[in-house]
Amino acid sequence: MRLDKFICKSTELSRSEARRLICSGAITVNAEVVLAEAFQVHENNDVMLDGQTLIARNSRYLMLHKPTGTVCSNINEVYPSIFNLVDIDYADNLHVVGRLDVDTTGLVLMTDDGRWSFDIIRPDRRCEKVYRVGLRDPISNHAAMGFGTGIQLQGEDQLTLPAKLQVLSQRQVLLTITEGKFHQVKRMFAAIGNRVESLHREKIGDVSLDLELGQWRYLTVDEVASFKNKTCFGG
Repeated sequence: MRLDKFICKSTELSRSEARRLICSGAITVNAEVVLAEAFQVHENNDVMLDGQTLIARNSRYLMLHKPTGTVCSNINEVYPSIFNLVDIDYADNLHVVGRLDVDTTGLVLMTDDGRWSFDIIRPDRRCEKVYRVGLRDPISNHAAMGFGTGIQLQGEDQLTLPAKLQVLSQRQVLLTITEGKFHQVKRMFAAIGNRVESLHREKIGDVSLDLELGQWRYLTVDEVASFKNKTCFGG
């Protein structure tokens, strides 16, 4: 964990206040003054502020049902931040695990545990994400078969990893992918000459969305642990 983030997680200080303290030389790690805000702190490190040992609060793990017209950012932009929907202390210390576009709905994971989130999004783990996709045009059997071998995206040198496509109706499918390329789902269907009209994420790993639009809840212990179990990942 970054040193500035560790300070925020163990005090009432904001990120900017933590950075000022670090620059002032008030923070030591294992009895050595550290002036770099990005310095990595580990579980066995002794972090002190003016001679007082800092102990980080327990990490938090949430799911949220994202509405359209919101952004997966910690601050309001052109559209409001999804963090406005989460009424807990230190919400600004959380971050999103896998962003969704402003016009996309569905499951969003949030945490202040950077190692946990990195293990979910790192490419070699191939965490499965399931999307319900509404299409402009009916999908043909030939086009549907292509997802199993990979799709050539515009501007990419290699095919996407094999994906699973379940046809629910002529214009609605469930797509399971194990990558997180920029606008990947929309680009995959654009590559076969179709257009995504609606997009909703239903599942990440073994965790399925079970909330009404705009609601949030803490993940259960088993849900948090499931992302450390390789059986919930494709490949």
